[in-house]
Amino acid sequence: MVASAGAAGRQAPVNDAGARPSHQVPDGFEEGHDPPSWSGPERPPSACLAPRVDPDPALDPTELDRMVFERGFPITEPGVTTFAYRGEADALHLVHYGIGLPEDLSFERLPGSDWWLLALALPEGTRLEYRLHIVEGDHDYDTEDPLNPIEARNPFGRNSVCRSHGYSVPPWARCDPEAGEGRQRSLTIPSAHLDRAVPVTLYLPARFSMRRAERYPLVVIHDGIDYLRYADAALVLDNLIHRGLAPELVVAFCQPGERLVEYADDERHARFVVEELIPYLERRLPVGGGRDDRCLGGASFGAVATLSTAARFPDTFARLVLHSGSFDSAGTDCAPRTQWMWEPVREFVSGFVAEPTSVADRIFMSCGVFESLICENRALRPILAGTDGDVVMVEAMDGHSWGCWRDNLGAGLAWVFADAAPGPGGRPHD
Repeated sequence: MVASAGAAGRQAPVNDAGARPSHQVPDGFEEGHDPPSWSGPERPPSACLAPRVDPDPALDPTELDRMVFERGFPITEPGVTTFAYRGEADALHLVHYGIGLPEDLSFERLPGSDWWLLALALPEGTRLEYRLHIVEGDHDYDTEDPLNPIEARNPFGRNSVCRSHGYSVPPWARCDPEAGEGRQRSLTIPSAHLDRAVPVTLYLPARFSMRRAERYPLVVIHDGIDYLRYADAALVLDNLIHRGLAPELVVAFCQPGERLVEYADDERHARFVVEELIPYLERRLPVGGGRDDRCLGGASFGAVATLSTAARFPDTFARLVLHSGSFDSAGTDCAPRTQWMWEPVREFVSGFVAEPTSVADRIFMSCGVFESLICENRALRPILAGTDGDVVMVEAMDGHSWGCWRDNLGAGLAWVFADAAPGPGGRPHD
């Protein structure tokens, strides 16, 4: 088990956003945060982006004991990140759910001590979610890093988060006490197409008014509860609106039933969104009303649902946000995906690639370079760019994670609504 240094150095878990009520956001979101790296030269998905390197020989047990209290772990320096663990074990490995890291992620024990080290040449600005796999005799288990207090939640539990040199949490994902806090309302919308009631959480901006003369733009987000819980979506919206980087938005966060069915190019789902959800909201609220006032978005299979819905109803949405889309068959040299749920996705994507059509005016794509779906997203980007839409893609130094999608939610909404954003100071209240 973890020895005293691990226990002594273990701090209360810190949310990956690092948000605290007293945290001050610098004036101007660009300050202190480098822009994400935009789509550049392609790399093969199997390329090792972070090879093993030798740990700094100055990291002896005495120095590591001091660092537990003075600095914390992992140790991040330009060009190298060093993971550390203290405790008795027979073997220790870093677990990462993606690509781009070496096959051998085993830690090496420092002679004559219970310290273990693993050093990787992580690229500048990397955000990496990971766990530790510990072997003790006949017993082995996965756990978060006890020396790293920074964690990210997801629907399956928690992961530790490594922030390599050069990474910082985007300002739109930090708590700003000056930003007005939007309100959330829970709805249940009956759907004849899906033959069920669909839970929807509605985000209303801080200054929302039913008496406003001008209608609010309407955004529909797939996997809505997960975006709110794990991608800090409400916080991101509060900050974007407060800084004038997006107009005051009303956002419908929708929850699926059979996710892998409904989001895999299911006509019933598309008809629910376009023929039931949007009319329901536009009849009752001063929102939407036209193609240019609507945006649709989602991540992973939710991005598939976004693109397929827009393809079925091209006159409904002018703006799309696609995070780490599960666009199987978009590329010819991508990893094979053989499970049953990919079959309808392949059929839709291959058909779209063969005969691409215009789906929106502005399309924001993002994908992590440490996830295998980077291959499909790189392949789809020029296809979408060949239609009438304006397309931009962010290649994040991250994996298939809610933290990655949080970081790019603010960038995506700000970009697709750039023509409608009021600019610094925000929009005057009507």
